[in-house]
Amino acid sequence: MRIVAISQRECSELLQRVSLGRLACSLNDQPYVVPVAFSYEPDCIYIFSTVGKKIEWMRQNPKVCLQADEIGQGSNWTSVVVTGKYLELSEMQYPSLREHAMEQLAQYSEWWRTPLAERREKISDLAIETVFFRIDITSMNGLRSIPEAE
Repeated sequence: MRIVAISQRECSELLQRVSLGRLACSLNDQPYVVPVAFSYEPDCIYIFSTVGKKIEWMRQNPKVCLQADEIGQGSNWTSVVVTGKYLELSEMQYPSLREHAMEQLAQYSEWWRTPLAERREKISDLAIETVFFRIDITSMNGLRSIPEAE
């Protein structure tokens, strides 16, 4: 197997095809990685969450990284890593961007409503703060495995 770099166009195409990835953030030299659903547009990625460790950390250190991939048969895979900056889309400050993020994420169904309802029910708190945010992309790189000819 060989591993080769892919073009920016191929990175964008992968991010348009997939909607699940892993978001990395860090605080005080401690990394933290969580799975997230996302929606990609050129130059940014939209994500939904509730307030918790990742939001608290990104509010303090907005430098983030997102990794997404496609896994095929055997050792056939393509992976993209995006670095960027966290921007919280508060309703007061960014109402139209927040609405746009909701619309973009709804294209993958309203998957985010079920976890939110479950979390509210589990902790008996209907006031759980929802957070829509975007990652403003600063760089994007990808790799692909190429099986060796037999």
